[in-house]
Amino acid sequence: MDGIAGWAMDIMEKLGGPGAGLAIALENLFPPLPSEVILPLAGFTASRGDLSLAGAIFWTTCGSVAGALVLYLLGMLLGADRIRVIAARVPLLKVSDIDRTEAWFLRHGGKAVFLGRMVPIFRSLISIPAGVERMRPVLFLAYTTLGSLIWNCTFVLAGYVLGENWWIVQDYVDVYSKGVLVLVLVVMVVFVVTRLVTSRRGRHRLDDGQREEGQEWDSR
Repeated sequence: MDGIAGWAMDIMEKLGGPGAGLAIALENLFPPLPSEVILPLAGFTASRGDLSLAGAIFWTTCGSVAGALVLYLLGMLLGADRIRVIAARVPLLKVSDIDRTEAWFLRHGGKAVFLGRMVPIFRSLISIPAGVERMRPVLFLAYTTLGSLIWNCTFVLAGYVLGENWWIVQDYVDVYSKGVLVLVLVVMVVFVVTRLVTSRRGRHRLDDGQREEGQEWDSR
């Protein structure tokens, strides 16, 4: 094995279960590291007897929670006020967008964290707004652990059953990940286009209003 698979396999062979946990913790902190490679590979390693199946699930879940907790703390340090300052400087983004997002997260934060742990791209990112909104640590850890456990069990067990064919899992997850990415891109495009159209209409109304005021002044 080479690349990420080779690196993950090497760390698991050297450190066993804690190595699998470390690899997944790093995957949470650096999303380009794919969990769909590391988790099935942990299952394959368990099928060879290098670590137990229960150990693979336990340590990868611990790694998921540890990585998510680091990002949660990062969100706490960042804080809602700094997010608003940043939003005010980003083109097409408004502070009101952050306010609406904050209100939505306060209502659905638990479900967002739980389900987000099972969605590529959002697996790591969902921990940051949870920290920004200072979601109760106990609830954050509970939802994160449960969501991570479901995700990890699915892929570790798949790798355990498939054995040397563990890599097949990646092909199916790639389709899922690309679907999520396309959906995110579509939402971003719709947001940008809508905001540009709204901004342009606002400028037109302002120009029309100024012209009407000018005409009224001239008539006087």
